[in-house]
Amino acid sequence: MGRKSTKVKKNIYQTSREEMDYSREAAAEKLGFISADRIEKIENERTLPHPEEVLAMADCYRSPSLCNYFCSHECPIGKEYVPEIKVKELSQITLEMLATLNKLAHEKERLIEITVDGELSPNEMPDFLTIKEELGKMALAIDSLNLWLDQAIASGKIERDPTAGSPDM
Repeated sequence: MGRKSTKVKKNIYQTSREEMDYSREAAAEKLGFISADRIEKIENERTLPHPEEVLAMADCYRSPSLCNYFCSHECPIGKEYVPEIKVKELSQITLEMLATLNKLAHEKERLIEITVDGELSPNEMPDFLTIKEELGKMALAIDSLNLWLDQAIASGKIERDPTAGSPDM
């Protein structure tokens, strides 16, 4: 086993690897196609990882959030279009989703009024933008729920398909 890093500011790739208690050499062996030297360069931010490397690290380190991090922080297209998803507890995700659903329930009628004619007039724009913002919050809550589920599956807390192997009813 290699020596432990004493670096104070570690990036997400290094912290994810260390959470699995893998040395760079052990990680390279498990990953198969990424050398310990390349892992060191990625962790010290001397090079960016390739998407396929991030996918492999996310799987090997049981950290699906690495994929969202890469897309939202390092990919030129993703930085523009992919929001960062924070890892949250299921209860917080659920409450955020329900709060947004409640707000959208009130705004549903206004959205129908705005869009029924197929046009968006200048006086409708502020309400439309408010509704769009709430829909964005809902999309983020759904993405958070999906990340929570992926993380729970990766860590072994829940099974990917809990019905697999059970008899049909």
